[in-house]
Amino acid sequence: MADVLHKEIEETRQGEAYAPFAEDPNQYSKKFYIESYGCQMNFSDSEIVASILQEEGFGATRNFEDANLILINTCSIREKAEQTVRTRLQAFKKIKQQRPGMLVGVLGCMAERLKAKFLEEEKLVDIVVGPDAYRSLPGLISEAETGQKSVNVLLSREETYADIAPVRLNSNGITAFVSIMRGCNNMCTFCVVPFTRGRERSRDAESIVNECRNLFENGFKEVTLLGQNVDSYHYTASEEGSEAVTFAKLLEMVALISPLLRIRFSTSHPKDITDDVLHTMAKYHNICKYIHLPVQSGNTRVLQMMNRTYTREWYLSKIQRIREIMPDCSISTDIISGFCTETEEEHKDTLSLQELVRYDMAYMFSYSERPGTLAARRYTDDVPADVKLRRLQEIITLQNGHQRESYKNDIGKTFEILIEGDSRRSELKWCGRNTQNKMTVFPKEQYDLKAGDYVHVKITDATAATLIGEIVN
Repeated sequence: MADVLHKEIEETRQGEAYAPFAEDPNQYSKKFYIESYGCQMNFSDSEIVASILQEEGFGATRNFEDANLILINTCSIREKAEQTVRTRLQAFKKIKQQRPGMLVGVLGCMAERLKAKFLEEEKLVDIVVGPDAYRSLPGLISEAETGQKSVNVLLSREETYADIAPVRLNSNGITAFVSIMRGCNNMCTFCVVPFTRGRERSRDAESIVNECRNLFENGFKEVTLLGQNVDSYHYTASEEGSEAVTFAKLLEMVALISPLLRIRFSTSHPKDITDDVLHTMAKYHNICKYIHLPVQSGNTRVLQMMNRTYTREWYLSKIQRIREIMPDCSISTDIISGFCTETEEEHKDTLSLQELVRYDMAYMFSYSERPGTLAARRYTDDVPADVKLRRLQEIITLQNGHQRESYKNDIGKTFEILIEGDSRRSELKWCGRNTQNKMTVFPKEQYDLKAGDYVHVKITDATAATLIGEIVN
C-alpha cells in the first residue's frame, strides 16, 4: 500500500520475480541471481546492487542454479508479499543444501523490518542488508564466505547512491528508472516505509540530470523519476549562492535534455503536488500527462486515521486543479478497503469518490496490518476479513467499469506512441504507451520502424486495459 510507488504498473507487482543477467556471464568468476518484489524503487535498488556486485567481480545470471550468490530484494507493504518471500527462501534453502558455498541474502524493506530474525530464528539466509547499506555488501559477502552470518540494516540520513551508475537489468533499452530521492517523512499510519527506508533525503540534482542524459545518449527514450514522494524533492547544492531545486525545476531540467526523451514520475502525494509541477507538465510535450495520486479512502475521518493530512474535499479540489491545467491528463490512484473502524457508510464514500473522479487506473487492496506501523500500535484491525474482501470487490467492480469507459473513449483519437517492443501476443505487432500511460498495440505493417521510435497511432478499438490501433502515415 503506501504511496510507495506502487504505481505505474507494468511495474512488477508483488510475487513476480525479476532475474537479471550479464551480456557475457562467463567474463565473471562469480555469478549472482537477484529477484525483486514490490515497488519500482526496489527494482531500481536492484540495479544499484548489480553495479556494486559487478565491481566486485560478480556477473548476473538468469539461472539461480548457476549462482554463487542468490539475493531477494523484498517488500513489506503487504503480508502476502512477505509470505511469498518466505516461500522463495525455503526453496532456495533446499538448493543451498545441494550447493555448498552458495550464499543466500535478503535485501530491502523486509530485511530492515525483520533484521536478525532471518539469521537467528529461521536460518534461511547468510546475509541481511537494509536499503541504505548496499555499499557494505562486498564486506558482508566476504564475512559470510567464512561461515559467519552477516547483517547491516543501519539507516542513513545521507545515503542516496548518487555516485553509482546502475546496471540496467533485463532492460528493453528504451525505458529506465532513475531514483531522485530516498526515504519518506510522511507517517501514514498503515505504512512501514518510514521505518524500513528512513527519513527523506533528495539526491544531487546534477547527478540526476547527468544520469538521464547518459541514458538518452545510450539510446533510452523514457525515464521514470522515482521517489516515495517526488513532489517533496528539494535539493540545494553546497556552493554559496546556489538556488534550491524543487521538483518542478528538476522536471524542467530533465525535459530540456531533449524533446525526444520522455519523462514520467512516481509517486505524488496529494498534499505536496503543486501548481508549479502541473504548469511544468503542461509546458513540455515530453513530460507525460499522467499522475498517480493515491487517495486511499474517500472518507475524511478514515483519511485522518490514516494520517493522510488532507480531506475528501481537499483531494477532490486537487483533482479539479489538475484537470483545469491539463484536461488530457490521466489520473490513477491507490485505494485501501476495510481500514480500521471503517463503516459501511464510509466505504460508500470511497465508492462515491470513485464515481466523481473516474480514475483511468487504480491499485486496490484490502487493509493488511503491518507490524510496527502506527496503525498496528494505535488501532484495532476490527473490520472482518470477509467484509474487507466484499468491499474490495465493490471497489474493483466500479473501477473496472470506469477504466473500460476511459479506454473506449479513446477510440477514434490519434496518439504519439513510443514503441517499446513486440506485443506479447504477436511478433507482427508493436506495443508502446501513449503520454497518458495507456498501453497500445498496433500492426507493424510495412513501415521500417524499431523499438525506441515514435509513431502516431489512431485508436480503432479498446479493451479495459489496452488500446488497439493502426499507424497513421
